[in-house]
Amino acid sequence: MVNGAEGRCPTIEGDNVKFLLIMHSNPQIWDALTEEERNAVMRGHGAFMETITKSGEMISTTALADPSQSAVVRVRGGVAAVTDGPYLESKEYLGGYYLVECDSQKRAFELAALIPDAGVEGLGIEVRPVVFAGTADG
Repeated sequence: MVNGAEGRCPTIEGDNVKFLLIMHSNPQIWDALTEEERNAVMRGHGAFMETITKSGEMISTTALADPSQSAVVRVRGGVAAVTDGPYLESKEYLGGYYLVECDSQKRAFELAALIPDAGVEGLGIEVRPVVFAGTADG
């Protein structure tokens, strides 16, 4: 396992497994970076996407807008109420993700370490196995 992760997560092995590599963002950390550092992170995503596309491990990726642009829908008593987002007030928020398919959890950890955000002090990449995925095609 990677850096003491042994025992905390089950090893996922076998035929190719899907993993969600989740990028959490923290505006205070991002704003503390220089413009050059922010640009390097953004360029790094292009290189990462190229790497996982060439290896055949890329399924999809999504970058999300700032939480200030979100809304929350709640239904109470059969009536929908829409309020300005985000859903939770917090320092960190979901910034985006990569959905990959690889042969092991260890490989998913290796891929997560290649995402440039993982190298930014105070940020990290959450690696979570996918247990179900559906599509519009059925």
